[in-house]
Amino acid sequence: MARVTVSGLRKSYGATEVIHGVDVEIADGEFAVLVGPSGCGKSTLLRMVAGLEGVTAGTIRIGERVVNGLAPGERDIAMVFQSYALYPHKTVRANMGFALKLRGTDRAEIAERVDRAAEILGLTPYLDRYPRQLSGGQRQRVAMGRAIVRDPQVFLFDEPLSNLDAKLRVAMRAEIKELHQRLRTTTIFVTHDQIEAMTMADTIVVMQAGRIEQIGAPLELYERPRNRFVAEFIGSPAMNLLPGVLGPEGVAVEGETLPLAAAGAAAPGAEVVYGIRPEHLELAETGFPATVRVVEPTGSETLTYLRFGAREIVAVFRDHHPLRPGDRVHLRPRPERVHLFDPGSGLRL
Repeated sequence: MARVTVSGLRKSYGATEVIHGVDVEIADGEFAVLVGPSGCGKSTLLRMVAGLEGVTAGTIRIGERVVNGLAPGERDIAMVFQSYALYPHKTVRANMGFALKLRGTDRAEIAERVDRAAEILGLTPYLDRYPRQLSGGQRQRVAMGRAIVRDPQVFLFDEPLSNLDAKLRVAMRAEIKELHQRLRTTTIFVTHDQIEAMTMADTIVVMQAGRIEQIGAPLELYERPRNRFVAEFIGSPAMNLLPGVLGPEGVAVEGETLPLAAAGAAAPGAEVVYGIRPEHLELAETGFPATVRVVEPTGSETLTYLRFGAREIVAVFRDHHPLRPGDRVHLRPRPERVHLFDPGSGLRL
């Protein structure tokens, strides 16, 4: 195992720079998730760590070694791709042991490592099958097993769950997290799904347009987003963001005064963006008025889309409520859960 340190990393394709001076350190044994919208540079960053993309500027260290000039096979990493990349004409056993065979590892050691990885991943009954005889989840386990047998310093996962159905993705999330807890190998996992990031990561790295917006533990990013982008991206459904003006008793939005516990550095009269997560809005006798547009009961909670003046907002209620489109309700934000952002810079106030 080893820490991964990225310093001043840049990547350009011709005159177009796509990674803009990224700095991040992933501790030994940590599970770090790179998350962000499509095109933000997270997969490019991962491929640079793997050696599949060249570095325009900056350094990548795995442990104490600078690996910029090393080929992928010399970096002591193992990568799991979205496409599984299994050899269709080879059995599960042969797929898992192929990299070791190319390395010239003794056959007995290959067999021992493959059997151990298969036991960890529940693949022992399938070792003599071919990929076409496996389900999507089983194929993903084989791809993970092929990485495990190499006993690398770092695991790299590039959106490995994207091809799975929703139920299987949830199951595989738990399996990958459990695997990491057992092996404690430094892991970098790329996804565009912030739910995957929140449930799997020790540390989340939020990226946008080739830059890092915030690094922190999942709940840290959820409870104290550094800026408006992180606030919108982390959390599902996304945070409600309402432009308003700070007053002595709260923030004026759509003719109503919305409460808050603290104004931070903002002064009365300042334009602000009032942020409140859907689950921090409560039905109340008194509060700001809103009209129900769509109700989505999920069993454990009720997801409700509403109109507040000219604004569209979302609320999540933990209890069952007999709401119907067109109903007029009053909502009360929890003041201690309110976030304020600067409308120009987007930074948290």
